[in-house]
Amino acid sequence: MAKPIVAIVGRPNVGKSSLFNRLLRRRVAVVDDEPGVTRDRIYGEMEWRGKRFLLVDTGGFLPRAEGIEAAVRDQALTAVEEADLVLLLVDVETGITDLDAELARLLLRKGKNFLLVVNKVDDARRELDLGVFYGLGAGEPFPVSALTGRYTGDLLDRMVEMLPDLPPEEPTEAVRLAVVGRPNVGKSSFVNAFLGKERCLVHERPGTTRDPVDTEVEFMGRKLVVVDTAGLRRKPRRVRGVEFYALVRTLRSIDRCDVALVLVDGPTGPTDTDKRTVSYALEAGKGVVLAVNKWDLAPKEVPKEAYEDAVRAEFAFASHLPLVFTSALEGTGVERAVELALKVAEARSKRVPTSELNEFLGEIRARRPPPSVKGRPVNIMYVAQVGVRPPRFVFFGRRTKFLPESYRRFLENRLREAFGFRGVPLRLSFRDAPRTKP
Repeated sequence: MAKPIVAIVGRPNVGKSSLFNRLLRRRVAVVDDEPGVTRDRIYGEMEWRGKRFLLVDTGGFLPRAEGIEAAVRDQALTAVEEADLVLLLVDVETGITDLDAELARLLLRKGKNFLLVVNKVDDARRELDLGVFYGLGAGEPFPVSALTGRYTGDLLDRMVEMLPDLPPEEPTEAVRLAVVGRPNVGKSSFVNAFLGKERCLVHERPGTTRDPVDTEVEFMGRKLVVVDTAGLRRKPRRVRGVEFYALVRTLRSIDRCDVALVLVDGPTGPTDTDKRTVSYALEAGKGVVLAVNKWDLAPKEVPKEAYEDAVRAEFAFASHLPLVFTSALEGTGVERAVELALKVAEARSKRVPTSELNEFLGEIRARRPPPSVKGRPVNIMYVAQVGVRPPRFVFFGRRTKFLPESYRRFLENRLREAFGFRGVPLRLSFRDAPRTKP
């Protein structure tokens, strides 16, 4: 199900990344006093008062060279189009700047759902300076201190009140496929190559978040919904806004899909953005298939096997992902990639009988029993599957809280190999079995 998106916008050095980290309660973006310094992960999923949403720090897209003010304006414009709520961040130390005023006018003119947030209000004395921000004509300024956490809980309360309730997805037996990847990796060409084949086009239908259009087809005897085909084919009007636009579309598409087909650029190879996309999809419980696109343009001096090894090394944290080489331009590998996605979707919905699981567990314990901790054994007695999409398993035993992470990963890998959960994230939990009374 799609989640609302909250975007933090504002001029450089106003504290966007600090507020982002404070709200998420963990440091996921690099923060520096130098304007424009935001790297690493710039989005995160959070929940407050039972409502889940995605928080995006637009500062991660700002250049550190000239033209930074134009880039700030472009990011704000893109946020107007794509986010469900915008936090316009200013700071009490600097007061109102020309860029603050311009951003406020832009949001007001567009009729955007936004909240004026004043940062660096570290103590009660600073609250006396809030009055000046009424001059922006953007409503009541909301004080906060990203540094100390002052009023951040109240801010989250207000954000949740302002977020829209997105309608749920229409129930469907079709597999939802999201084709995602960096800008210019060939997503629209891939989708066009797939949909352009002679197959039964069922219909194009409006999605449930803003304006995406999904395309439903029949492929290999299965119904398949390609998520947000209109968004893939449409390009943002502002060049500088392309990365933020692509990020928002990617997050929304992954949230709405069963399987994410992540395109990697063949000529340039995997990037940190590709790895973050895969990581987000797996954390969201989605199936993932890797497709090295534009393989026709990749360096021919590198053997295919060596290139695959190099790509897999980059995605070592998800070594179980199926990988296929494609050329959307030539149409090669496209159907194979979608075929793999259907297999991953089937595995994501698989239920393993309890008897087979415990037979598997018996073999594992015989070959490699759990390690002892301080001379005391850790025992795993039985296992049961408790859910699907993604598959969830509970292992019951004695002293399971002492089970090393390495052994938990070992169980996950063996479980995936034994029952064909390739490309599927698994959720494993461990509980101490209730003791029977004598």
